Amino acid sequence: MPGYDYLIVGAGFAGSVCARQLADSGKRVLIIDKRDHIGGNAYDYVNEHGVRIHKYGPHIFHTNGDKVFDWLSRFTEWRPYEHRVLASVAGKLVPFPVNLTTLEMLGLEHLKPPEPFEHHPRNAEEQCLERVGPELYELFFKGYTTKMWGREPKYLDASVTARIPVRWDSRDDRYFTDKHQAMPKHGYTAMFERMLDHPFIEVKLETDAWPKFDQSMPSCHRMIWTAPIDHYYGGFLGWLPYRSLRFRHDDYNAHMKHDAATVNYPEAKWEHTRITNMGLLTATGGPVGSSVGDMMWEYPCAEGEPYYPIPAPENRALYKQYEALALAEPNVTFLGRLGSYQYLNMDQVVGQALSVSARLLGANPART
Repeated sequence: MPGYDYLIVGAGFAGSVCARQLADSGKRVLIIDKRDHIGGNAYDYVNEHGVRIHKYGPHIFHTNGDKVFDWLSRFTEWRPYEHRVLASVAGKLVPFPVNLTTLEMLGLEHLKPPEPFEHHPRNAEEQCLERVGPELYELFFKGYTTKMWGREPKYLDASVTARIPVRWDSRDDRYFTDKHQAMPKHGYTAMFERMLDHPFIEVKLETDAWPKFDQSMPSCHRMIWTAPIDHYYGGFLGWLPYRSLRFRHDDYNAHMKHDAATVNYPEAKWEHTRITNMGLLTATGGPVGSSVGDMMWEYPCAEGEPYYPIPAPENRALYKQYEALALAEPNVTFLGRLGSYQYLNMDQVVGQALSVSARLLGANPART
């Protein structure tokens, strides 16, 4: 491919969506990734037992956005899928998010929504106590949040515990309630392969980029950076912290003899946070309770691939310093979960990438 209009760093959702949008408008794109595969953390593969595995943990697609869902539908058929989760608390497996059935199973049907705080919740602990009260906070949220983020909820932003509802007046046991809930019929990797299959897109894997110090990168009109923003600047203001995950695989687990694909383990006595039956999640395993399912155990950790920006005030302040530098970059755009240091769902990343690519094309119209 002779010359590029755009160099895109990262072949996950953010980079791949931008690449396709730009290529469809006649722009020549080189997309690189340090890993040996496309798809970012949504990458999946079929193991020796015929079970489709999400290598970097379960990815469940859900969105209320018709535009996002329709755009992705260009590259995949869908398998309807509504995610259901159980939680292991007090020696029982109960539906989660908490609903009327959960409360009855735990003998807590007398609980009512707590009174709102007199002030705006200042941290994740206050946010959770205001929404669910102390009993449910201790059972379901405090231990899980502490394990997940490596710090107690009172040291995290309030947004952390604002995501999961409590259904005081409903027995709805679905984890999500979005309009569109589905999984790519042939997996995420196949969807990305189709997305990047374009004569104006070149993909180079196992290729790292640190442009402030590496002069070997090809010249291009503009760069789109979806890797960690602090890595672009070599961390000279300090490294932004992330939480990572360690995985363990088993063929079978006695707690998974049910139709829920995931069991959460919020109690502090467990080192892991959840177990997912990949065979149920991807509809490629045997029947419930069979040995062909591949149980993925998740252990949050501080070291490893950057999965989750840690939402805490001091981290946000450091990001803002990097953001100020990024805004002054004339030909570099930062986006995605890592490029903007924020927790984003897959559909939010796709929406962000569609908006950014439209803006870039508005400033740099398609070739004629």
